[in-house]
Amino acid sequence: MPNSIISEGKTTAEAVEKGLKILKVSKDKVEIKVLENENKKSFFSILTPRVVKVELTLKEKMEKKVEVINKEYNSNINEIEKASKDVSKFLKEFIKKISNEIAYDIKIENNTIIVNIDGNSYGNLIGYRGETLNAMQTILSSIANKNVNERIKLILDIGNYREKREKVLEELAEKVSKTVLNNGKNITLEPMNAFERKIIHSKLQENPRIETYSIGEGDSRRVVIAKK
Repeated sequence: MPNSIISEGKTTAEAVEKGLKILKVSKDKVEIKVLENENKKSFFSILTPRVVKVELTLKEKMEKKVEVINKEYNSNINEIEKASKDVSKFLKEFIKKISNEIAYDIKIENNTIIVNIDGNSYGNLIGYRGETLNAMQTILSSIANKNVNERIKLILDIGNYREKREKVLEELAEKVSKTVLNNGKNITLEPMNAFERKIIHSKLQENPRIETYSIGEGDSRRVVIAKK
């Protein structure tokens, strides 16, 4: 049986249903990505029926893939400590140019470099829904991985934003799931990054009456909350 398939239908629901029949699994067992909506050209007719393409990937296979990726992170403490110093050196100069009211702390836990920034004027470093924070994490990760042999994991948080955002999203997940159960209609949330989507999925995965899956691509990727 394939781990992933592409299915077509006149609607997203029809395309998903066809794919589920091929994979012989229920919707909660797959990750769903809408690839495209297009019109099939008809040579003999001006009527062009709408076609939706979706990709269905077995979640179990995806989870195994994530585990493999996690094992690739660097566990050489000497390289991690060196990378931590490189990150600290960059932050020291960077923050000095921004504000003297901002401080940072770096520690190493479970072979992961954890960077925390705090102070009185860090708001601009977070950005709209953490966009600037995520961009900064990418930059710091690049610096940490510049002179090492294996990939180093780095997590950045600013003013406990991630913890606060996680709480907000968990409350949102609970509220929306209750609405879905009451009216029986799927609700598609606003676009979210991978970190935020994971929070929604994790919060509702134990609910026996609710299922979640993602649709869209890139910055437009959204979580759908549906009744089983």
